[in-house]
Amino acid sequence: MPNLTRRRFLTLTAVALLPLPARAAEITQWHGVAMGAEAAIYLSHPDAPAIIARAVAEIDRLENIFSLYRADSALSRLNATGRLAAPPFELLECLALCSRVHAATQGLFDPTVQPLWQLYATSFAAGRAPSHDEIAATLKQIGFARVTYDNDAVRLPTGMALTLNGVAQGFVADKVAELLAAEGLTDILINTGEFRALGRMPGAAGWPVKLVSGGEVSLAARALATSSPLGTVFDAAGTVGHILHPVTGLPATSLWTSVSISAASSGLADALSTAACLMPDRASVAQALAAFPQTRIEALV
Repeated sequence: MPNLTRRRFLTLTAVALLPLPARAAEITQWHGVAMGAEAAIYLSHPDAPAIIARAVAEIDRLENIFSLYRADSALSRLNATGRLAAPPFELLECLALCSRVHAATQGLFDPTVQPLWQLYATSFAAGRAPSHDEIAATLKQIGFARVTYDNDAVRLPTGMALTLNGVAQGFVADKVAELLAAEGLTDILINTGEFRALGRMPGAAGWPVKLVSGGEVSLAARALATSSPLGTVFDAAGTVGHILHPVTGLPATSLWTSVSISAASSGLADALSTAACLMPDRASVAQALAAFPQTRIEALV
């Protein structure tokens, strides 16, 4: 089977590793799994356990919409039948975000690469790379512009399927942040594989997030996402990455090993960092980000 362990290029700087303000000792931490990735929530509040419980319940609810690994999720049912009636609002909202990023990246961000991803996964599980003819045939099933959606239904042409793995981790972090913000809460860091800071770290300018590739980003009311062309690999040698080009059908051959982008929302940062792995140079990344105010490149390594 393909190696599906995502290599984390971002880690929260542990409070024990940096000189932190006195209130840092009061920070409650929860660690678990969300959307198949390591997840965490950090906050300082008298009702921290109850707040975390609500956040974890929201993550579980959203996984029932976006997960490809839950057979009864909304996304899995859509892929199985090609049509999902009365889609959840969150799915429509995420697809609208995908549409904006798809346009801004000249089609490089394309959630319809799922059949291509499945081809690679199945082929390498059988001990071989997919053939040129197999890739060419599968590319006929790719094209986000052919996906239609409204309040009545999401519709996929025959043979097509969606993966939201390049955006859903960040999108889930945003929805958890919205839930907690609606309760009047702040100063919380949410990590669902990508980061969303609701407010700032108590007693500090922001939440200190360390990039393993070097450097540190202080997050205050902001989000951060990182993608790597070889963050997940299909082959045992670790050379065939999971980010696939929707036009050529080939894995990303980026000039960099990881891309970190910050934005007002984690879903946007997630989608942009994914697409950036397919771009040929820094100028192309900057051009895509120009369509979205308050986004910026934090690292291209």
